[in-house]
Amino acid sequence: MNREGRVTRLEQVQDPPLVCVVGFSGTGKTTLIEKLIPVLKTHGLRVGCIKHDAHGFEMDRPGKDSWRHKQAGASATLVSSPGRIGMVMDVEYDHDPGELKKFLDTVDIILAEGYKRSNHPKLEVFRKDLRDEPVCKGDDHLLAVISHTPVKWGGACFSPDDTDGLARFLIKTFRLASGNAPSGETIQAPQAVGNHTHTV
Repeated sequence: MNREGRVTRLEQVQDPPLVCVVGFSGTGKTTLIEKLIPVLKTHGLRVGCIKHDAHGFEMDRPGKDSWRHKQAGASATLVSSPGRIGMVMDVEYDHDPGELKKFLDTVDIILAEGYKRSNHPKLEVFRKDLRDEPVCKGDDHLLAVISHTPVKWGGACFSPDDTDGLARFLIKTFRLASGNAPSGETIQAPQAVGNHTHTV
C-alpha cells in the first residue's frame, strides 16, 4: 500500500513469495540470509534479496559514467552488461517490500532483510543475550524463530545452523515445487521436537 492508502498492482501479485528476515541489530540476519541462499539454490530455486536501509545509501562510484549521469540530474540510471543489470532511481518515500517485487519477478522466492513492522511473512533471528524475547512475538505474520537457544512462542524454531531444515520449511510453507529438490528428493513437512523443529 502506498502513502495515499491505495493498494498497488504489485501487492495483488502473490508470486514469488516474500519473506522478511527480521531481528534486532547484531542478531545475525545477514549471516542467516547468506547461508540460506545457497541451500535454497541446491533445491533449484532462484533467490532474490531486498535490503532495507533507513539511512540512505550510495551504490555508484564517484567519477563513473553512470554516477556522472545521476549527478547531472537523471531521475534514474541503469547500467547494463552481458552478465548483470543495475539501476539507481530516485523515490519520494520509503517503499514497502511488496512494492519492490516487480523488480524481482524472475525469482522463485524473495528474502527481505528488515521490515519488521511490515505485514509480510517473517523469520525472526533472535539472541537471548541481546533481548528477553523476540520482537515479533505475537505477530500473526511470524513464521519461525531462528535462535541458538529454544524459544517458546507457539511456532516453529530453528537453529541458525539448520539452514537445510529452514529451507525445507519455506519450500513446504509456500508450496514451492518439490520437484526442484535434488536427485528427486521429496520435501516433507517439518516436525516439532521439543522447542526446536527439524525435518525428516
